[in-house]
Amino acid sequence: MSENWLLINKGIAEANRLVSELNISQFTSRLLVNREISDLKQARKFLFGNIEDLHDGHLMKDMDKAVAIVKNAIHNNSKMVIYGDYDCDGVNSTVIFNNALRVCKANFSYYIPNREDEGYGMNSNRIKKLKEEGYELIITCDNGIAAFEQVELAKELGMGVIITDHHDIPIFKEADGTVIEKFPEADAVVNPKRPDCQYPFKKLCGAGVALKFVQCLYEALGIPKERSYDLLEFAAIATVCDVVDLVDENRIIVKEGLKRINKSENLGLKALMKQTNLDDKTISAYHLGFIIGPCVNATGRLETADLSVELLLTTDTERANELAKELHELNQRRQDMTTESVELIEHQIEQNNMTKDKVLVVYNDRIHESIAGIVAGRIREKYNVPAIVLTKGKEMAKGSGRSIEEYNMFEELSNCKEYLDKFGGHPMAAGLSIELDNIPKLREKLLKTCRLKDEDIVPKIRIDLKLPLSYINEQVVNELEELEPFGKGNTTPIFGEKNVEVLRLWTIGKEKNILKFRFKILGSNYSMDGICFNKYEEFKEQFINKYGEEAFLNILDSSFCNFKMDFLFYPSVNEYNGNKSLQVIIKSIRL
Repeated sequence: MSENWLLINKGIAEANRLVSELNISQFTSRLLVNREISDLKQARKFLFGNIEDLHDGHLMKDMDKAVAIVKNAIHNNSKMVIYGDYDCDGVNSTVIFNNALRVCKANFSYYIPNREDEGYGMNSNRIKKLKEEGYELIITCDNGIAAFEQVELAKELGMGVIITDHHDIPIFKEADGTVIEKFPEADAVVNPKRPDCQYPFKKLCGAGVALKFVQCLYEALGIPKERSYDLLEFAAIATVCDVVDLVDENRIIVKEGLKRINKSENLGLKALMKQTNLDDKTISAYHLGFIIGPCVNATGRLETADLSVELLLTTDTERANELAKELHELNQRRQDMTTESVELIEHQIEQNNMTKDKVLVVYNDRIHESIAGIVAGRIREKYNVPAIVLTKGKEMAKGSGRSIEEYNMFEELSNCKEYLDKFGGHPMAAGLSIELDNIPKLREKLLKTCRLKDEDIVPKIRIDLKLPLSYINEQVVNELEELEPFGKGNTTPIFGEKNVEVLRLWTIGKEKNILKFRFKILGSNYSMDGICFNKYEEFKEQFINKYGEEAFLNILDSSFCNFKMDFLFYPSVNEYNGNKSLQVIIKSIRL
């Protein structure tokens, strides 16, 4: 697929001001401004922020009310239940509440719904059972903001309900066309996205909201605030894995959480790191998002998320090792299922002439319900259009959608409520339930109302700076490390260089599909290596189109070459057999 390479050219004056005010390099200041961080206070917090810079949780609407309810329930020994969710954010939110309520000596338990039997969020039948079991207060985490019917039922049964959530507030259209936001009438609703909430940061994940709640609860009960810092490692995992913006508070939570994860005493986390061969590595946001998080998520997808909660709560080393092994194996199984499912959906799109659709809505009952979101994400990546993948659920079709920046999926689905049984999510992702007969109607309306233009669906790669290879040194790499953790809202910087001479080229790896280049550094006798993953076929096609198949085969045979190319990259340090050398990780190629 063709790409638009866009060189960011923002605020040179703002960058110069940051250089003088913060005593940082022009290189770092340009990267900050490219990320919309040009305010002095904001930049200082981004670079140097710590735990003391976290916002006051009392600023959240209903926080004090919710804390008072829980404090009263603890004093009265009322039976409470933490109502969690089966994804990584829900699991870690549950663990945060569990650990905190144990410190508070509360009478409580937790409940994680089964994805296939009960679906996302609160379930009416489960609420009735919880009432029968004597629970008097429900505390949700990472869910509840759209549970109107369930909250009403709990209240009718005489139960108290506290909602802690971070998802978008449900939107309703009145008869006169007015759009309003509504949420359930619980005893307290703690969600920074409430329109009447004055909390200064709106992008916390569910575990972030849970952490703020715990800090306020500890304060109310006279428990030192420092004890809540033990929970930062769980909040960090959830923050990365729920793909919320890694700025402001989230950035601090992840930075501080990673410090604790790298010296963690949590038996389950240590066992999982050992099982995934991370026990001798410095854990980064990458490891949370692509190794640890997927293992936690796999339990809720293929078995029960109770396994992940138990792993992070267990105090038994042998049990921790057993659970870590099970999580790892489940994730490997999930990976195989995902690969097969993506191929199935791609074939279906091609066979049904859907490749020109600007919104993809695909139903296939062979897709496992739990991986519909992952599959939708892969389809979105391939075609660069919003994608909704639906499959057979217990009572009706269920699925997930993943979007692109130019398309607010939550808003668009809100305009199709007449066809949906249930839905929720964010501008970039959503989950939904729908009757089979309504799927064609949903597809037709989404396509009819889609305002995406052709240029909107061409992938855009934003380049931070044109960076000559001669500029790259260890100081540059160190400065980039100071900007970590990278993720949504603080993307990994991308640099570009044009017309670089390639001296040698190898194919490496088990499948011989990884490209290794040796580049000449202009104006010197030195060279620098570059590694490129997942671009072999694309490079091969470009090269043969330009120079011919014989020239390509000659390079593969000898590795020696002499051609020039443009590429996008990220500088890094390669460590091999104790030796360190600078290299670039290549993200995109043009001949």
